[in-house]
Amino acid sequence: MAQEVRRTIFRHGLAFYGTLSFVASFFGARLFATLNPTVTVVRSGIHFHHFWYGLAMVVSTGWLGISLSNERLSRNLAIIFGLGAGLIGDEVGLLLTFGDYTSSLTEIFFVGAIAFVILATLLYKGRGYIDREVINLSREERLTQIGVFVGAFSVIFFAVGSWVVGFATLGLGILVYLWGEQRERRPRSLRSLGS
Repeated sequence: MAQEVRRTIFRHGLAFYGTLSFVASFFGARLFATLNPTVTVVRSGIHFHHFWYGLAMVVSTGWLGISLSNERLSRNLAIIFGLGAGLIGDEVGLLLTFGDYTSSLTEIFFVGAIAFVILATLLYKGRGYIDREVINLSREERLTQIGVFVGAFSVIFFAVGSWVVGFATLGLGILVYLWGEQRERRPRSLRSLGS
């Protein structure tokens, strides 16, 4: 009996179409709403926000993408899916605050969504490099990296005038960095005993 081999195929082109459409739709909706704040669709006293259209686009393209297998259709569905996701994303602030379209949560969502797409793509495409250059590092080097991150992160506290927390965070970062450097300089035999 022949055993079927199943592989997961990442469709980079479809991800590109979807992400590009998401970005275009997000900024297009944001620009239109900013330039035309009084233009709304109201029927029978119900205000139809554009996230409803986005939801319809995402659901219908998701269903068609699951049901049908066609290369050309898949590209078009990816574009429509991205456009719908952008319309939903533009109104995340409205949805989470139950009414504040101008909420900064929308921009936070946008940055988070794009960062997720970039990181997921990097993890998928560059897994070997990430294993070698990020995951398979010594504990000592990882400590120095954590120290650098915590020390640099202290800038946020200085920027908002929280000097005590800023200096405490910077000091912690420096201590962790120096601890990693000190451990790195010890002979390998002592490092393995100390672990």
